[in-house]
Amino acid sequence: MTNNPAHPTTPTHLMQPTPPTQPTVPAHHFEMRFTSTPRGARLARRLCAERLHAWGIPYGTEEHDAVVLLVAELSANAAHHGRVPGRDFLVRLTVSAGPLSTVRIEVADTRGERLPEPARRLPGADRTDGRGLLLVAALADRWGWGPRPGEAPGKVVWAEYDRRNHAAQTVLGQM
Repeated sequence: MTNNPAHPTTPTHLMQPTPPTQPTVPAHHFEMRFTSTPRGARLARRLCAERLHAWGIPYGTEEHDAVVLLVAELSANAAHHGRVPGRDFLVRLTVSAGPLSTVRIEVADTRGERLPEPARRLPGADRTDGRGLLLVAALADRWGWGPRPGEAPGKVVWAEYDRRNHAAQTVLGQM
């Protein structure tokens, strides 16, 4: 058996460094469980809003407001429709690396038999519910649901907000 180095004739000080395997700007990730109550949904919204601001998506911007509204709607649905007494819901917020990246919101609850279904038609003016998933569909670039990983009971409802698409729309809207 012979020892065959990768660059047998190149001196070590002349070899090119290996490119990093990790992104230069790390992704941001927040994950927390909340009680399946209106108070838990409000807390999820507030904490995600603060995280977004700390990660460089400032309060009062269109993208901050849109993502916070997505978190609010998905959390409220988990607390209202996905509620199982004594069980919490989980919120995951991930912002990919880069200034014009994708924000992903995942909300997991333990009620797998109640699947998200957008309203077939707009609710009447006298109704105060039935608009949440319509808002999610309007604000998110993609959204959907699936089973919880690891054969845990329930479902995960997710939405993605692509900051690149909305930045282009803002620039084009100003022309």
